[in-house]
Amino acid sequence: MKSTIILYSITCSLVAAQVAIASGDVVVLRQADMKAIAAAAKTIAGMFKEPATYSSGEFKWAADTIRDRAGSVLVDHFATETAAPSSKAKPNIVEERDRFDRLANDLKSYATALDAAAAANPSQMTESMRMKPGEPMGGGPLGTHVQSEAKLSSIPAEHAFHLMLQTCSTCHARFRME
Repeated sequence: MKSTIILYSITCSLVAAQVAIASGDVVVLRQADMKAIAAAAKTIAGMFKEPATYSSGEFKWAADTIRDRAGSVLVDHFATETAAPSSKAKPNIVEERDRFDRLANDLKSYATALDAAAAANPSQMTESMRMKPGEPMGGGPLGTHVQSEAKLSSIPAEHAFHLMLQTCSTCHARFRME
């Protein structure tokens, strides 16, 4: 049931995105993508909260949903028209383009790492995907990120997920109006 609701939510976001593409409304398109990212993140969070609900296919699908809307796609959504009446984006994205772009690319890297974890764990959520008690989190309010793909692939998926959520929080705190 939960998967059906999330799938419905993302499907609605995709339909809205298609309408936005047809009308050329980048604000509607990026809002639809952000809703899809949020729904996908909730799917992954639910599986970490209740590992018995883990489904490699759903986990991978959620990670891919985020990955496919991050990086250059997200950068392009904010290349023009950052400040619009229907947008909650702050105009400082233009002045801090490098920082915004780095966060968008970090988001894609973390989602890619989650995709790899799903592929490596096809039947169940393994202990190697979970953070260990007392394991340092890294990241933080300044948006610290894992510096290399090799290092990123060596951390548990749950840690990559937390870093991804910190990236979202950092970006929203810096570039989104409340």
